[in-house]
Amino acid sequence: MDEELETSLPRGVALSWGLAKEPQRGPKRELSLQKIVGAAVAIADQEGLSAVSMSRVAESLGFTAMSLYRYIPSKDDLLLLMQEAVCEIPIPPEKEGEDWRQGLREYVKACVDMFREHPWFGEIPVGGVPLTPGNLRVVDWVLRTLRETALNDYEKMSVVLLLSSYARSVGMLMRDFDRALRAGTRPEEISGLAYSKALKQLVTAEQFPYLYPIVQSGAYTEENREENSVGDDFDFGLERILDGIEAYLNAKRKAGSSMD
Repeated sequence: MDEELETSLPRGVALSWGLAKEPQRGPKRELSLQKIVGAAVAIADQEGLSAVSMSRVAESLGFTAMSLYRYIPSKDDLLLLMQEAVCEIPIPPEKEGEDWRQGLREYVKACVDMFREHPWFGEIPVGGVPLTPGNLRVVDWVLRTLRETALNDYEKMSVVLLLSSYARSVGMLMRDFDRALRAGTRPEEISGLAYSKALKQLVTAEQFPYLYPIVQSGAYTEENREENSVGDDFDFGLERILDGIEAYLNAKRKAGSSMD
């Protein structure tokens, strides 16, 4: 059965489930799948994804690239296993009467943090639905949070995709801000505050009729933070998404009660 499963899955996915057989030759005791993936993640975290190659990882472990290929057939498989490794995030224990909104907030925050802690993660293209166990445990966490809602299976999976997409977008944006700050960019340059005066002269009512009042008020560059009624932009966006899900649930509930 395991052999049938192994051949039905992409090689990297089979490796993530522990379905692939250990190599019969090579350094069995000194080398392992976990050591190889861990070394690759460490290189990517410190030097970026472009620094990761089979030869570079092998060198960091004191082996030849050929030794690694006995465990992991290709670099694509290595990248998949690297993603899987950092997806093994601590999942909060289940709470009685858990508020679904709070549970979804925790999920989005965990995803955003992952993109920031492992900046290379978002550079690997998404090739399809999650298939590896660590990824699926995270999906299961979201579904646990939604278990008491009136959403059907397809609606629940659409919510997972919606929140994951938002977390990916925010996470990658925050990652880029982190990189800019580390490179020496000042916070006021990122927010645009350093250019507020210039923008007020450049953005005219004739050329930008709807943007003009926003720039003049200082809201575009958060010039007057004490007047900001929104707070954190990303939290604001997430709350509006949760409002939309709640409104949808309320509409389903009303439709269901009217049919009774």
